[in-house]
Amino acid sequence: MGKLTGKTALVTGAARGLGREYALRLASLGANVGVIDIDLHAFREFENEQSRLTADNVVEELKNLGVNAAGAECDIGDQEGVYAAVQSLADKLGDITIAVCNAGGGMGPHTANKASELDFPVYHKVIERNLHGTVYTVNAVAPMMKAAKHGKIVTVASIGGQQANSDGSYAHYGTSKAAIIHYTRYLAQELGIYNINANCLAPGYIATGRLLEAYAASGEENYLRNMAIKRFGTPEDCCNAMEFLTTDMSDYVTGVILEVNGGITSRTQMG
Repeated sequence: MGKLTGKTALVTGAARGLGREYALRLASLGANVGVIDIDLHAFREFENEQSRLTADNVVEELKNLGVNAAGAECDIGDQEGVYAAVQSLADKLGDITIAVCNAGGGMGPHTANKASELDFPVYHKVIERNLHGTVYTVNAVAPMMKAAKHGKIVTVASIGGQQANSDGSYAHYGTSKAAIIHYTRYLAQELGIYNINANCLAPGYIATGRLLEAYAASGEENYLRNMAIKRFGTPEDCCNAMEFLTTDMSDYVTGVILEVNGGITSRTQMG
């Protein structure tokens, strides 16, 4: 028996990267896992991601761990699509009482989208995939958790939502992640009466297959010099924090932003 045996978990953005790692960890704890992604084969875009898979896709990997699993494809910024995907997974796996709202990401060069020079189509897309996608996911699963009088919600921000780049760049992404942090505080206040915990995981620079390529291209020292622990984080570091927030170990923890960033003291400046 695992810590989460008999429970049903949902992870968004789980076809690759940290989302996939979260889904696998939840399955290893005994949970049945539903995954949502815009493309369940998105790992094919990156060689470092594809080489990590042990089956045709993450759903098959989860099933190989001995749990029930199912996947659904939708654009996380599409409210109707998210609601339909969540209901489809609940119909197959049971009501969802654990949700890891991982889907999201930025767009465009990291030196672009300064606060007063936003590319508005890109800005709207990033807000949709980060903030709106999180809100849609939570609102889709919350009725199940309220009915069960139990639930664990984990939203995902980043250091970009806590500290601004020194030149004001990538403001679309940072703004959306900052909004997720405060939204999570509202969730915690509302849902505590239902025995639902809502917390936010805020990773730093994590060595996923996709991001390792970006770190190498920009110069690793530009990132490492501001970290107390002089290494990039690992998916396991994030999964350990996620496990804490989705199991009974965090039953008296809510409205918290759990930083997994190696002790970053200031926003990284390039060059």
